[in-house]
This record gives sequence, C-alpha cells and structure tokens, in this order.
Amino acid sequence: MPTPNAHALLSASSAHRWLACTAAPHFEENFPDGTSTYAEEGTLAHSICELFARKKFTAMSARKYNAELKKLKEQPLYQEEMIATATAYVEYLTEKAMSYTKAPHVAMEVRVDLTDYIPDGFGTCDCIMVGGDTLHITDYKHGKGVPVSAESNPQMRLYALGALRLYKPIYGDTIKRVSMGICQPRLSDTASEDAMSVEELLAWGESIKPTAKEAYDGPGTFCPGDHCRFCKGKDLCRARAAYYAGFSEFMGADIEGRMTEADGLGADLPPILSNAEVADLLIKAEGLAAWYKDLQEYATGALLSGDEIPGFKLVEGRSNRAFSDLDGAVKTLLDAGYAEAMIYDRKPKTLTEMEKMLGKKTFAELLSTFVTKPKGKPTLAPASDKREAFNPGAAEFEGVGNG
Repeated sequence: MPTPNAHALLSASSAHRWLACTAAPHFEENFPDGTSTYAEEGTLAHSICELFARKKFTAMSARKYNAELKKLKEQPLYQEEMIATATAYVEYLTEKAMSYTKAPHVAMEVRVDLTDYIPDGFGTCDCIMVGGDTLHITDYKHGKGVPVSAESNPQMRLYALGALRLYKPIYGDTIKRVSMGICQPRLSDTASEDAMSVEELLAWGESIKPTAKEAYDGPGTFCPGDHCRFCKGKDLCRARAAYYAGFSEFMGADIEGRMTEADGLGADLPPILSNAEVADLLIKAEGLAAWYKDLQEYATGALLSGDEIPGFKLVEGRSNRAFSDLDGAVKTLLDAGYAEAMIYDRKPKTLTEMEKMLGKKTFAELLSTFVTKPKGKPTLAPASDKREAFNPGAAEFEGVGNG
C-alpha cells in the first residue's frame, strides 16, 4: 500500500535487521535504493487490497469502487490473482471484525508516530481495528518466497505501539490487549497471528530504546546473520564475508589471512569490499555452499534415522491440495450442469513436446520459421569458461533494425 515519500532511517519494516545489526542503517546509506518487479507487483497488490477493504468497511459507492478498480487493472503488472488475494485479505479482516462483541473502529492506511521508541520513527499500518479492550493490527504481505511470521515480529510490535499512541487520547486505558496478524494469502490460507498484553508491549518498546538509539546515532555494531537477507549492502559487507569465511578453515582456505578480528573488521580496512575481494570470495564461497548443502543432507538423513542434531528438527514441508479422484470430480461437475469449456483448458503442446512428437527433422521442416531463441539471462561464470562473454550492448540492440 502507499508509503510515505520520506524514508525513516530506522524503518519498522527493517526493525528485525537493525535490532540485530545496529550498523546496518548507516551502512546501507552507502548503497542506492532499488526496486524490482516483485516490489512493484506488491505495491499494486497492496493498492487493490486497500480498495477492497475500503469497499467493505467504509461508505464507498459502487461507481467509485469500479472506477478505481478499473484503473488498477489497467496497470501493466496487474494479475488476476491479485483479486483473489485481496478477497482473502478482506475475508480475514471481516473474520477479525466479527470476533469483537460490537462493531470495531476500522481504519486503513494509518500513519503512526514511533518517535517514543525510535528517533524520527514512523510507519504506516495496513489496517487497525479497535474495540472493547483489544487493538488489532493487520499487515498484508504479497510475497510468496519467504513466509513472514507475526510471532515476536518487531515490525508488528512497533506498529502496535504507534497505534496505541494514536488512539490513547480517544480510548484512554481501556485497551488492555494487542493482537497482530500477517495475511500472506499466496503462501498460506491461514494468517499468522500473535498477541500480548499492553503492559508486555510497552515493556518491549522500552527495552529496544537503547538499541534503536545506537542504530540511529551510528556507527553501530556489525552482526551478520539471517537478517542480512534484504540488506542493501549484503553483497559487499566485509563483516558478512568474514562471518562466512570463518568456516574457511574447514576447507583449508584463507581470505588473504586478514580477517581475524572477532567482528571480522580490520581497523585499517573499509567496510565495503573491493571488486578484487569479491572475486576472491566468489571462488572460495562456492565450496562453502556445497559443503553446507552436504551438511543439510547429512543432518536430514541422521534425523530420519532417529539420531539427534542439537537445535534442529524435521518438519513437514509445504504441499499442495490435489483431487483424490480427478475423473470423479469432473464427472460430478458435468452431472451438475457445468459445461466442459468451464472445466477444461485447451492449450497447445509446448515446443519441446511438439518436437518430440514430430521428430527433429519433421519439426525443423514444418516449424523452424516459427522458432526464436532469445539470449539467455546473464549468468556469472569463471573467466576460464569457454562460452563467449555476455555483451550488454549487443543484447540491448538485438533485433533492432536499421529503420
């Protein structure tokens, strides 16, 4: 959903990172803000969710709703799936609203002040509900690659603290409990939730103040870990390189013998890696990645055999629903009067399937004029690789005629 033009140095969405690595905020200032198709898709999906929520919980005419939805559907990144995810989001909000004994106050896209806990801090809540003694915060996540849990989630807690500050003049001390939910419909049909008392939340807020101040004032302390995933500078962070290179002794490797201090940073070395150092790490990290994969496979096998790997366990992976009897399901729909065109998708075979069916010779004789092979995506490879080096300029102008 829309975000403020100004970005807080310590954003609520990155709290999991700067609470663990107080050097991250100022370190990331060395790198430009970036975007991606995934991020832009997420912004569009958020806008559709917001529109659906306003239609459900505010007085919005059908004409205005349809006009706004039409504009959103005209966006290049629009996908029909976004209607389904927005519907799931509103269904969750409706479920939460119905859990109150009386209709709660519902507000969308609420900017909250976080300066009681974070210097210059602010954020925007996707949806806030207040009723009885409970305040509920909902955040929508469109991503489907990384599941986000609401349990002990610092972003959600900060939003809740900001919402408490905002609504205290109205509700006073009547709010005793805070619940938080993250709706991520592309990954799960069930929202992730967490809850705590207002006293517990306020105590947590007080506990992070020193850390927030350290991160804001800088330079902070580097502390690599899983929270590096979305750090803008993760690729060139010397501390992170040292963190992983610390395993090099198991491979008989050493990164120039210089990363030996406890925090991985030499007193005379800058925090940003040089391209030459990146090249050195690329070579050595390849073996580390393979080694780690081998460890994972060993640990999985050991746990399946009944052995113990301290700190790890096996869990059931994600699976997709499937018909136990597809033919029976189809027959049931046909018997119910549904047309075959509604049940079956008619589509041609893929290029590979057609070539296999016709044979390469016949395929070439009949269809070669309809086949095109675009340039592959640039892929990192050692200089010794026999393939020709990728030419960005040639790729950009490929297929452009002389006019």
